[in-house]
Amino acid sequence: MFAVMDKQLCFGFYNTFPLWINEQFGIQQFEFPNLPMSNFKPKPINDRLRLGHQMEYVFEQLILYAKHWKIIAKNVLVDEGKNRIGEIDFILENTEIKEVYHIELAYKFYIVNPEISEPIHRLMGPNKRDMFFTKLDKLKEKQFPLFYAEALRSKLQDLKIQSDTVKQQACFKTQLFIPYGDTNVSIHPLNKNCIQGKWIRFEDFNAETFKAFEYYIPFKREWVIVPILNRQYTSHYETLLEINIRMLKENSPMLWLKKPDGSIEKLFVVWW
Repeated sequence: MFAVMDKQLCFGFYNTFPLWINEQFGIQQFEFPNLPMSNFKPKPINDRLRLGHQMEYVFEQLILYAKHWKIIAKNVLVDEGKNRIGEIDFILENTEIKEVYHIELAYKFYIVNPEISEPIHRLMGPNKRDMFFTKLDKLKEKQFPLFYAEALRSKLQDLKIQSDTVKQQACFKTQLFIPYGDTNVSIHPLNKNCIQGKWIRFEDFNAETFKAFEYYIPFKREWVIVPILNRQYTSHYETLLEINIRMLKENSPMLWLKKPDGSIEKLFVVWW
């Protein structure tokens, strides 16, 4: 089961689209190499790690599997005296063109809230605690400048890296969720291929429309993968009872919504 899930996790990451193409917001998107995934066999990934750390292990395995790519360093800690001021996710080399890259990795689930006028402010985590615009600011104001910190200089020298020749990019993969029943949501200039499901408020989920479907509440690492049938799906009533508990804890679960024809959709039910 775990070996199968590790493979599904890697495939899910690989097949998730980048939030933008080329350069947007002053940040160049990392172009993930094309890989022959049919031959890929992942090493075990600790499911007790938070999902962001699991994604780092997935990224690492896929880059090691890629032709012409090498990991020079990962999770490089940057300390000033006794104070830790940050961490560099990955330093990679494209061995074909002899170029070095500083890559900051992000794998996000954002709902798109069209009630907000400013486009980049519309993207937020399902619990409203993780905002795209704050992540964008952190990348530009902290994570990328950190590479040029005096405290990192000796480590880069040890790695024989000249910081002024390094290209800085983000591998920013995202699943977006638009309001249920709203097909006209504009997410320009973001990648519309990132739209992977819908979201709905709890009071709207308790409607007659949804009683005809069955549901599965996936574990966090299952959020990454394509929904599958071989799970224990339950009725709308049973699901409602479970979701009500989540709502009281201000926790917005993802559901896999299974229709009578066997098709499955991803749906976030939000508490707010």
